[in-house]
Amino acid sequence: MLTDREVLSTLEMLKNEHLDVRTVTMGISLFDCASPDFDVFAARVRAKIRRHAKNLVAFCDEVGDKYGIPVVNKRISVSPMGVVCASFGPQDMVRAAKVLDDAAREAGVNFLGGFGALVDKGMTAGDRALIDALPDALAETERVCSSVNVATSKTGINMDAVARMGEVIKLAAERTADRDGIGCAKLVVFANIPQDVPFMAGAYLGVGEPEAVINVGVSGPGVVRKAIDRARKSNPKFNLGELSEVIKRTAYKVTRVGEIIGREVADRLGVPFGVVDLSLAPAPQVGDSVGEIFQSLGLSSIGAPGSTAVLAMLNDAVKKGGAFASSHVGGLSGAFIPVSEDLNIAEAAASGALSIEKLEAMTCVCSVGLDMVPIPGDTPASTISAIIADEMAIGMINSKTTAARIIPVPGKKAGDTVSWGGLLGEATIMRLPHMSGSEDFISLGGRIPAPIHQMKN
Repeated sequence: MLTDREVLSTLEMLKNEHLDVRTVTMGISLFDCASPDFDVFAARVRAKIRRHAKNLVAFCDEVGDKYGIPVVNKRISVSPMGVVCASFGPQDMVRAAKVLDDAAREAGVNFLGGFGALVDKGMTAGDRALIDALPDALAETERVCSSVNVATSKTGINMDAVARMGEVIKLAAERTADRDGIGCAKLVVFANIPQDVPFMAGAYLGVGEPEAVINVGVSGPGVVRKAIDRARKSNPKFNLGELSEVIKRTAYKVTRVGEIIGREVADRLGVPFGVVDLSLAPAPQVGDSVGEIFQSLGLSSIGAPGSTAVLAMLNDAVKKGGAFASSHVGGLSGAFIPVSEDLNIAEAAASGALSIEKLEAMTCVCSVGLDMVPIPGDTPASTISAIIADEMAIGMINSKTTAARIIPVPGKKAGDTVSWGGLLGEATIMRLPHMSGSEDFISLGGRIPAPIHQMKN
């Protein structure tokens, strides 16, 4: 039972601390829309998305107004299109992306995820066609996002796919060179991707999901930081164990808000409620930064020694508090550490306090990975693939989700700045200490075997 003081603190979160529901994402299965006839496929997709999502934005706004809690983003995720469109070639895959883009625009959502493939053990013809189509599809659409899962803890790492994704990321950057390579901001390479992620660009609807479902992603880095600041001010002798308890109780309240909003939206739409994703999602504005939490816990900046330990404690406390607040927790559920989308992290990267090596180390204990990392535009594809391989290895060995959203910004070098606007924010291009030297390794291809987890049969 929450005390009166805790209820009042929740109201304070709403009023002054940037508490919001970061995203309500409607998952829609498109498996029954498959057809070798493109026109039939397109008509089925448009009709189904229109049928399920026509009231999504209006109901989210109504529920948000009712409780005084804004739902910042309304989005759609669909079945992996590498499967749904398995009979199409690359050109029709691009056309399929445009159909999804039009449907998302009609529904009024800002992003639609699921134009992706699951290729951790191998690629079908449909998967290859989709991956080949990605540079053009991301350049010629506004709202379509893609995720490609290239590794799992049970199957290992598909290094052929890793090598190909390095090339695709380079091409996607080149196709959108006039917009600083923004196509890559809509493309994530995953290990152990969950099938119920509400956050973009990784969202898709997995094969074990219902016809339609509502998943919710909460936010709250500003709320957590304020709670820590208040606790340390009231009692400067609080140790990390006691501060972990403060984070846990704060996460409980934040998650409860998300669950209430998500369930009411799902009820109004007449679809089941899926999961709450407990991730702390930052925004590129003062007061809503994951990086600021590190300073509240005594570090000069994110990236300083101790940052990995702080992130591990933060992630654990958020999960423990959130798990108590929600019956169904899913998605990524951890702290995001995107470079460009978090003002404090972007500043740390610009000053050199945060290196890409330290970022990678921190992804061992967060739930996302190398996220929104701008790198020099002349970075070779093989180097990008090698960075992806390192990140996938962390996920594979530790049985956790990791991801890489790398953006080689065309025409720019380390130290230059890039701005994509909105939630994508801005950042300084990060220095890569090894711009080359991975070509032979990546060219080997094949599949890195999965690690042994147990000898039990």
